[in-house]
Amino acid sequence: MNFAFSDEQEQLRDAVRKFLEAKSPSAEVRRLMETTEGYDEAVWKQMAQELGLQSLHLPEAHGGQGFTFVELGIVLEEMGRVLLCAPYFSTVALAANAIMNAGSDEQQGAFLPGIAAGETIAALAFTEPNGKWDASGITMEAQGNGDSYTLDGTKMFVIDGHVANQIVVVARLSGTNGEDGISFFSVDGDASGLTRTPLATMDQTRKQARLDLSGVAATPLGDPGSGWAALSKTLDQAAVCLSNEMVGGAQKVLEMSVDYAKVRVQFGRPIGSFQAIKHKCADMLLEVESAKSAAYYASWAAAEDNEELPVVASLAKAYCSDAYFHAAAENIQIHGGIGFTWEHDAHLYFKRAKSSEILLGDATYHRELLAQRIGI
Repeated sequence: MNFAFSDEQEQLRDAVRKFLEAKSPSAEVRRLMETTEGYDEAVWKQMAQELGLQSLHLPEAHGGQGFTFVELGIVLEEMGRVLLCAPYFSTVALAANAIMNAGSDEQQGAFLPGIAAGETIAALAFTEPNGKWDASGITMEAQGNGDSYTLDGTKMFVIDGHVANQIVVVARLSGTNGEDGISFFSVDGDASGLTRTPLATMDQTRKQARLDLSGVAATPLGDPGSGWAALSKTLDQAAVCLSNEMVGGAQKVLEMSVDYAKVRVQFGRPIGSFQAIKHKCADMLLEVESAKSAAYYASWAAAEDNEELPVVASLAKAYCSDAYFHAAAENIQIHGGIGFTWEHDAHLYFKRAKSSEILLGDATYHRELLAQRIGI
């Protein structure tokens, strides 16, 4: 394990940062926030064709580049830094990982090449109106057998579910409960009986949707009824990915705070010369650097498929959630009145920090999960 990134990894970071700074400036983020789709199709294709971002950690046998979660973490960190509006997290960090964890090699060969090429937008439909992130929250039942199933019920808070071509739905076999019977199913985005409704959310930079399924035809991924292990692993991997994304946002708001503290003058001197502001910035720096360490370690564990992954995934998600939210809140405080205005970007990062804190389970949930996983 080496926390020093290689030259190739730093080159990847530089290339992604330059691309995103050109394609995702603040004005473009604000424009896409107001659209229903929430992303620019041309930029999505460029991400795949020019940088190969969608194919980064996918297997080479299925059109990917065969990199690891370390490289994926670098990309997501840079995306979090600019609040990229694109269905990348839903497609790559959630759906693609679910397909790799649950699907057979043949099924992976059917779905992953489209994702790698930027032709497929995918989503993972897991949570329901109860808002739970564990097995008890999955109540949607699948009826059928063999390769033919139908799904009835509602999935909520599905990231980019309104624009996905392919939807991976998590349901349970009829008559099962708990972790038993959990299954993955593939559903076409335009399937008969599927109604997709965009949701009005606090964080407009990350679109979510409600999916109502009524007798929707679904194809099982992997063995029906034995999907809990794959789902648990998928959620751990997604928590690692989200931790890296949050680190990028936290680093950005730290830089915003320091830059403003240097130029904002009160009582004839920069506010950064006042002890209270110095302490705020110092505390933010400590938390952001600690969050990076947690996120990078978790990326390594995911890349190695290490047995520590469940523990460090929850640890990273809990710590990075708190660090990002605190940094985003302090950024507003340091900016003063202007930080509360719609015109300033501080509130965009604050909203993303809050939505990311809740996504995949908040810090309290992951601390409890961490305690269970280490036997406390």
